[in-house]
This record gives sequence, structure tokens and C-alpha cells, in this order.
Amino acid sequence: MSPADSGIREFHEVATQLVDVAMGRAHADLVVLGARWLNVHSGEIIPQTDIAVKAGRFAYCGPDASHTIGPDTQVLEANGRIIMPGLCDAHMHVESGMVTVTEFCRAVIPHGTTSMFVDPHEIANVLGLAGVRLMHDEALVQPVNVWVQMPSCVPSAPGLEEAGATITANDVAEAMGWRNIIGLGEVMNFPGVAANDPTMVGAIAQTRRAGKVVGGHYASLDLGRAFHGYVAGGPQDDHEGTRMEDAAMRVRQGMKAMLRLGSAWYDVAEQVRAITEMRLDSRNFILCTDDCHSGTLVRDGHMDRVVRHAIAQGLPPVTAVQMATLNTAQHFGLEREIGSVTPGRRADFLLVSNLAELVIDEVYAHGVKLAEGGKLVADLPAYDYPASAKQTVHLKRALTAQDFAIHAPQGANSVTARVIGVVENQAPTKSLTMQLVVQSGLVVADEQQDVAQIALVERHRATGEVTNAFVSGFGYKGRCAIASTVAHDSHHMIVVGTDREMMALAANRLGEVGGGVVFFADGEEKALIEMPIAGLMSDERAEVVAAKAEMLLEAMREAGCTLNNAYMQHSLLALVVIPSLRISDKGLIDVERFEQVELFVEHA
Repeated sequence: MSPADSGIREFHEVATQLVDVAMGRAHADLVVLGARWLNVHSGEIIPQTDIAVKAGRFAYCGPDASHTIGPDTQVLEANGRIIMPGLCDAHMHVESGMVTVTEFCRAVIPHGTTSMFVDPHEIANVLGLAGVRLMHDEALVQPVNVWVQMPSCVPSAPGLEEAGATITANDVAEAMGWRNIIGLGEVMNFPGVAANDPTMVGAIAQTRRAGKVVGGHYASLDLGRAFHGYVAGGPQDDHEGTRMEDAAMRVRQGMKAMLRLGSAWYDVAEQVRAITEMRLDSRNFILCTDDCHSGTLVRDGHMDRVVRHAIAQGLPPVTAVQMATLNTAQHFGLEREIGSVTPGRRADFLLVSNLAELVIDEVYAHGVKLAEGGKLVADLPAYDYPASAKQTVHLKRALTAQDFAIHAPQGANSVTARVIGVVENQAPTKSLTMQLVVQSGLVVADEQQDVAQIALVERHRATGEVTNAFVSGFGYKGRCAIASTVAHDSHHMIVVGTDREMMALAANRLGEVGGGVVFFADGEEKALIEMPIAGLMSDERAEVVAAKAEMLLEAMREAGCTLNNAYMQHSLLALVVIPSLRISDKGLIDVERFEQVELFVEHA
């Protein structure tokens, strides 16, 4: 496996140097003295261990490295602190952080993340294969390991949405030849796999032919025949489980169960019971984040946050670390490169003064110190995106309140409407039916029932199409609206509001700035995060974006929204591959049946 190359050399190029250091015939570049060695292979913490590093890789791990020290060797006193592998995020989307790959790395390195497996299917939905290549190339120049999974489902559900681009089996075959592609990104079209859809069969076949890993995404609660058909089709992991039985079923079928803790997805606590209560083998469980926005990264952490949470659920600390290091490396065929502090591996390690609370003192990658005391000490040059990746919000015209009008059936005084129900801290939604009133021929939002309007505005081809429906769960009060060009996965524009004029103001504002997220209340702009890169990512520093994100969340709270990480919930309302009810440019989508449904059930 070729490295995600930021300067580190292949093992075979430096193997003789590592041997010479281990034997004392050559001097190490760096030696760590007197550490407690968290060995993820043996599952123990070994006292009084010295670690020697040469050419960015571990050369010696043992009781006495004095024979590796020369006049130019950097010597670091661990003073009994734990040395452990750098953390790995097995499944994540950089775009969810609202920043570029470089800025994402800048944010997470101080939290101990040294390896990431990223699926850029967000930018792929906007810019296609060219967008994937942009992020692939940016990943190559990072000081940590950033591997890329080739997006598999663009659009995520053909026939139920129109994205800005299409990824074909031929595109997948081409990308498998790129040096930094580690496998196929999450296969979200689970009905297509079970039905032997040619595109899905072809993409999986091209990945397996290349000897790489097929990522999974089975978002249904049905663990019957459909699930078995999906597993038989080739996906090798899955992060969409929410229940203990989901995790158990996946590992029993030979998959890796990826347990996620993102900004809004809290799926570890329930599923980790498969280990703590059912006593299943923890080697087949992996921790990941999936989606974290910049505010979470800057304020709460990244994979360190996930590991702490897993420990709090009753996992032994060493087991939790294994699930965020070695297990991930083994799954992607990288056990000889990353995931442990052992000879030959890349010298990605953390010095930790408190394991139970995972207090990270220092972060090293490829033998170079990158962070200390929670602060980045390395320089990460900015990465410039070309003009072709910007100005991707194409509106046919300026929108007006009339574009968001929902006309009632002729003569109706009230209607029973399908309503998308937000579920706090989970990706799935509910499919609700609620009685709504008609005023002057229009069906209106209902603050008392916590029902707001939702609209999906087509933004890739300037068709002028607007799909209108209803959503419940945000708690908005007064005249307000939020618009976002982050709308997983097709990434049109989602607008949610209580007032049609505010919805038009918000949508037009994003057209002006080239994408992002904006909140309006009582005719005033309360918060704005500009995201000019594909309408998905900012070109500003992560801490700047995090500050703007906090202003957005505060504006949402002032408007009555008390949901945890409500913006993340908002951005997934168009994700037509996770049950139960979603919105797309085609209309309302019943994801249980994978078909379009009418907004009104009945009317009086």
C-alpha cells in the first residue's frame, strides 16, 4: 500500500536503516525514554519502555534504547507517561467540518488524530470526479495520513434525486489507480446492492478487483433478507447501526461494525453493549465520527472525544484505544503501516498523562512533533482551490415568498400532511402525519405543533425548481428561516423557516455569496458562514469557521431551537438513503419503500 505521502518513505526504502538502529549500528533520529508502552497487539501497558525512531518509522521498542542514541539524536523524556498510537478515524467526511482537508487536519491534530479515512462524496455530488481528485491531491500533502475512499453513490439514490454530477463504475475503476485511494466509500444504495443494480455491482467489482475495501452504509432497521442480500453483495463495514442488535448482526456476518460519535450522531453507547454485555469480540468493532462540524472539532475534540465516550460506556481504556487504532489499520490492510507503536510502522504516537481521561500532552506523526498541550506547533500551508471549484450555486432567478407557497387542494379548509420528524442525536427521521390549517388557499406552518416549512431549492443547473413540504422538531418561533447549500447528499439548497419571506431572503443570500449557511429572523441576517468551495467548505481557518458556527447556533437558539447540533440535523433532511421521510428535488421520499409520496394524505 502506497503511503498517503507527505514525505515519509516506503518501508522497503528504509528497512535496512531501521535494522541498523535496532542493532546499534546506527543512531536514531528520536528516542523516547521511560514511557509506559500501550501495546495494542498484546493489550497491555508495559512499564519502563524506550522507543527509537528513524526515517519517520519506529525502529526499536524495548527496555533500553541507549544503544540507539548518538550525538544528533533528539531525546525525549516520557517520565512515565503513556506512549500510544495516534488515533484513526475510520469513516468521516471532511466537508462536514465546513473546512478544507488542510484546515480539518489543523483542527484535529492537537486532539491526537494522525490517520483519517475520508469519503468526499459531498464534493463529488457537486463537482464529480474532478472534485474527488482535488481533495485526493490535497490529502497527499498533509503531515498526517489522510486516505481517500472513492465515492460510490453519486447520486445516492438514482431516480429519487438529481445531484450535480454522476459517478460511474468507470470512474471508480479510474480512481482505483490513484495512489491515495484506499477503497470504495460507503455504499448507500442498499436496495440497489440487494437488487444487483449494475452500477453498484460494477463499482464493488472494480474495488474488489483492485484489492481494496468496500465501505458499507445499511441504514434500514430490517435485518432480514434485505440485509443478508446487502452483505452478500460485498460491503465490508457499516456505520449506520443504532442498536445493540445492529452491531451484533454486522460482526456475525463478517462485517466490521463502525460505531460513530459525531456532532449529532450518538450511536456508540447503545451499540457498544454488544461488547460490554454480549461479550462479542472487540476486534471487529471500530470507532469513527462520520460527521463533525468545526465547532465540535475546535471545542470538544475529534477521535479523542469518541474514545473518552467509549471508555465512559464501560469499555476498558486499552480496548477503546484498540478500536480507534489497530482495528482500523487491520480493516484497511494497513497494519504494517499504522495503528500501533511497533517496529516498521510510521512513528505516529501520542504521549498521554492520563489514559482514562485521555489527556494528550504531545502529538507526533512520522516522528515529527505536530502538537503540544492542545496546540498545533507545526506549520500547515494553506491549500488553494481553483476557480472551477467555486461559484457553484446556480439559481435561475431571485426567489420570492411565492416560491415557498404550498397551495391547498381546491376547497380544503385543512389538510392531513406528511411531515418530516427530526430525531435528536440520530440520523434517521420519523414519518409523521399532522393536521394543518389552510389560510387564503395556502397550507401554513404551525408554531403550536412545532411544524415549520421546508423547501429544497435546485442549485446545480438553475432549473428554478423548488420542492416544498413540512418538518417538525426544530422548535422555531417567530419569523425566521435558515438556508444551507450543505444538503446531504445531493447538496441542493435546504431552506427551513416559519415565514416565506424570510425563506426567500435566506435562499437569495446564499446565491450572492456562493453557498454556505445563513440564518434570518425578522428580516435581519443573524448569522452567515460563507462556504465558497462547492458550496460546502470555507476557505477560512477552522477556528474562524467555528466562531461563525457558534453564532449560527446561537441565532437558532434565540429563535427557539434547542436541539443538540440542530444544524447537522438540518443538513441531512435531504438524505434520501436514511429512513424514514426525506425531501429531494423530486418531492417527498419514503425511504422505507424507496419511492416518492404525496405531501397530502387527505383533506377536508
